[in-house]
Amino acid sequence: MTTLTTRTAGAPAERQRRSTRRPRRRRRGPSAYAVLVGLTALAAIMLIPFAVVVFNALKSPAEYSANGPLAPPEGLYLQGVRDFWERVDFGRVLFNSALISGSVAVGAVLLSVLNAYALGIGRVKGRMWVLVALLMANTLPQEALVYPLFYLSKQFGLYDTRLGVIIVFIVIQSAFGTYLLSSVLSTFPRPLLEAARIDGAGRWQILWRVVVPVVRPTLSVLLVFFFIWTWNEFLIPMVFLQSNDNQTVSVALGVLHGQRLMDATMSSAAALLGLIPTVVFFLIFQRTLSRGLTAGAIK
Repeated sequence: MTTLTTRTAGAPAERQRRSTRRPRRRRRGPSAYAVLVGLTALAAIMLIPFAVVVFNALKSPAEYSANGPLAPPEGLYLQGVRDFWERVDFGRVLFNSALISGSVAVGAVLLSVLNAYALGIGRVKGRMWVLVALLMANTLPQEALVYPLFYLSKQFGLYDTRLGVIIVFIVIQSAFGTYLLSSVLSTFPRPLLEAARIDGAGRWQILWRVVVPVVRPTLSVLLVFFFIWTWNEFLIPMVFLQSNDNQTVSVALGVLHGQRLMDATMSSAAALLGLIPTVVFFLIFQRTLSRGLTAGAIK
């Protein structure tokens, strides 16, 4: 009897010791190392264009003509970077791009949340037709939207203003965000919503205190994507922002290229300056992006 009691008392302790043991690491086989080598080689190939741009941005025109575009620079020639910075007032156009892209990212995410809350959880009438219309809007090329938007901006006095471009891109980006979030919120757990209603929460409280915290990873991904997509836009800002005070980085680059005011080294310096902010932004929010993509289904 004593032996049975001792074994029974010792069983939970034995299970606890087993549960606290560290899991053994699986040894990587040759296939895992082959995949790692392949991914490393692919990443190196993808970085070749960026390395060529950096090389040419740090060369003098004479060195570029003598050694070609693929040779590494012999020294640091920063005159091309300075000339481009002063010629387009790069600090100003950088501020314009950051202001427009940041405002569009935040505004489009907020509008997408409100629309998706009504379509995915509110179950408004004609929900399917609204989603089909949003899906068709995402497939329209921007060339088909330029003239109607140009006419409307003239009528409302928003032409050649940063506010006009911000409003246009908020609507365009939120069409995709609404379509994506509606599919996510349509599978939202109903018991959470019912529990919030029983506790006396209203619609706004349910949205900001229950729904938004759960779908925050998806919203973070949309915020990053909207910022980068808006930063790289060229056609609509080129049509709507005619004055130099309102131009973005992409428009300033296109204008100087069109006027043929830059040589090869200055063009590389301009491309490098326009690329660095997006790379820095992506690196800052890389963890947020990876968490949002791997968040999985709502629980």
